[in-house]
Formats: sequence, structure tokens, C-alpha cells
Amino acid sequence: MSTHRDITVVHLMRHGEVANPDGILYGRLPGYHLSELGRRMADRVAEHLAPRDVTYVAASPLERAQETATPIAKAHGLELNTDERLIEAENVFQGKTFGVGDGALRRPGNWRHLVNPMRPSWGEPYVDQVVRMMAALHTAKDRARGHEAVLVSHQLPIWIVRSYVEKRRLWHDPRKRQCTLASLTSFTFEGDRIVSVGYSEPARDLVPAHLLAGARPVKGKDKAFGA
Repeated sequence: MSTHRDITVVHLMRHGEVANPDGILYGRLPGYHLSELGRRMADRVAEHLAPRDVTYVAASPLERAQETATPIAKAHGLELNTDERLIEAENVFQGKTFGVGDGALRRPGNWRHLVNPMRPSWGEPYVDQVVRMMAALHTAKDRARGHEAVLVSHQLPIWIVRSYVEKRRLWHDPRKRQCTLASLTSFTFEGDRIVSVGYSEPARDLVPAHLLAGARPVKGKDKAFGA
């Protein structure tokens, strides 16, 4: 039974770097695994969290998330759970290149998908992402009550649920998301209520400079790979 004095921390982690030499927006496509650098990022975060009181670990079903979560679960002797609600946001541009300087926004065939950035019209509605991610957060909180949990997910769903909790508008400039590869967005619950949100980058020194939160886009290096 919970009380208002229960303190539980749920860390939403973005997966590590993915091997994607063709610069595809991979979205929910299968077959995209961590790169060697991405595995180093996952190991670094596992080391960072090793002293913490983690009692529950879950990940999106996509390979990159599962591979990122595996060393964390192993470090704590825990089963790795799969939570479908942590999956990447659906996107109509999945399987295509779509980034800075590639002309994607000038292609007439794409215009019909760009009419409503507030929903957004090109993919899963932001509100739907909030609903599933909040549900996943509360499940983790219940499974790890009084301890800590780690959920490995993807950049957009993590940023959207953080924006919701912090009472910001959901539509935003993707370049301004504070959700770097292998970062931790940490929600502290008192009982069943979120009382604070923190952010950290345990593997920051491994992240290429142009992919850090707030970095300026670089032509040819900022494809919207999926996250």
C-alpha cells in the first residue's frame, strides 16, 4: 500500500547510437542495432547506474532499446521487461531520408504530411504519446515503488512526456529537444505524484558534438534517423 512518503525514481533513458550508414529515418523498422559506439554508451550508463537502487528495467521492443537496456538489467541481476508503450513514435517518413539540407521539405509529395505541426500531421499524435508514456511511467513506479526503475525508449516520446509533465506545449522545434543519446530523464514520484524531473548525460563525452542537445544542425550529419 502506498503512502505520500513513498519516493520512487523512474529514469527514462534514450538508447545509444545506432548503426545507420545510409541515414534512414528508421522509426519502428526492425533490424537497426546499436553501433559499437552505442554499445559503449549503454555500458557507460550501466556503470553509472550500478550503485543505484534499481529494481525494475524495461525497454521498447525495438532492437536498439533492448540492446541499450541489457547491460543495465544485467548489472542489477534483473530480468529485462519489454513494454510496447515505450516504442518510437509512428512517422510517415519512416524508411526515407529526412534531414537538414536533403530537400525533403521541398518535395511536393511530402507537403500533405506537414499541414499541422501541432498534432503532428506526419505521425502519431503527441497526445497519444503522452497517454502511453505516462501509463508506462506509472507501471514502472508501481513495480519499483520505494526504489528506482529504468525505462529505455526513444527521443520524441521521452521529450513529449517530459514536456507534458513540465506543462509546456507539446508541439516544438525538434532541434531544441534536451534528450541526447544515452541520456537520462528522471521522474521522482512521491507516492503516485511526480514531484520533480531531472536530466543527466552520463555518456556525454561519447556523444558526437553535432548530436548533443542544443547543437546546431550540420548539413549531411543531422539526418532524422529516428530515435
